[in-house]
Amino acid sequence: MKTLQETTVLITGGSRGIGAAIAKRFAAEGVNIVIHYLESHEHANETARMCMALGANVMTISADLRSSEQLTRMRDKLESHGIRPDILVNNGGISHYGMLADVTEQIWDDVMNVNLKGMFLCTQLFMPQMIAQRYGRIINVSSVWGLSGASCEVLYSTTKGGMNAFTKALAKELAPSGVTVNAVAPGVVDTLMMGSFNPEEKAALQQEIPAGRFGSAEEIASLVYFLSLPESSYITGQIISPNGGWHT
Repeated sequence: MKTLQETTVLITGGSRGIGAAIAKRFAAEGVNIVIHYLESHEHANETARMCMALGANVMTISADLRSSEQLTRMRDKLESHGIRPDILVNNGGISHYGMLADVTEQIWDDVMNVNLKGMFLCTQLFMPQMIAQRYGRIINVSSVWGLSGASCEVLYSTTKGGMNAFTKALAKELAPSGVTVNAVAPGVVDTLMMGSFNPEEKAALQQEIPAGRFGSAEEIASLVYFLSLPESSYITGQIISPNGGWHT
């Protein structure tokens, strides 16, 4: 079994928000980092610089999660540099807020393809190496809405519910190979995804949370890090929801 410092983590959607916090958490422990992004080149470079300042080896790479061709090229490019991730964090995703009656087929396809297809493709591409070495960690960043559902977020809730089911099923499939699969399903986290909410809506939402506040990206990153530890090998198939007591 590898020590954590001997491993490499690939974080999809790692340029900012929860993804960037995850990258920095691993960097602080000397893990090799691969930051995936689509278009946020400057944000990815800034996160990479912060990780390197913590002493980590870092590579940034761009690919569209909706494209199997681009993701295959991403894997091949990593392999050409001798990089084979031991830890995959499927964090990349998009949200959609609005009534289901107003959802077009294009919107449906975009949300499904980024949030679900992207997770499927990345997992399928990178799990063979984990199986071959009989060690690996796959961590899917889901949402509390995948557990409880949310009005006006039917698409997002659907993809996260699918992610949770994917996690449970794949965990059983990969457990004999020494690869764990878990999901982290945060409650409300103070990131750019909250940008569509006005101050009054945010205040009302905070009042519903027993902890009286939103979570931080760093708190979510700490849980992802814990699930990546070699000593977390008996935790698999779990959907863990840090949400301040909001949903239990």
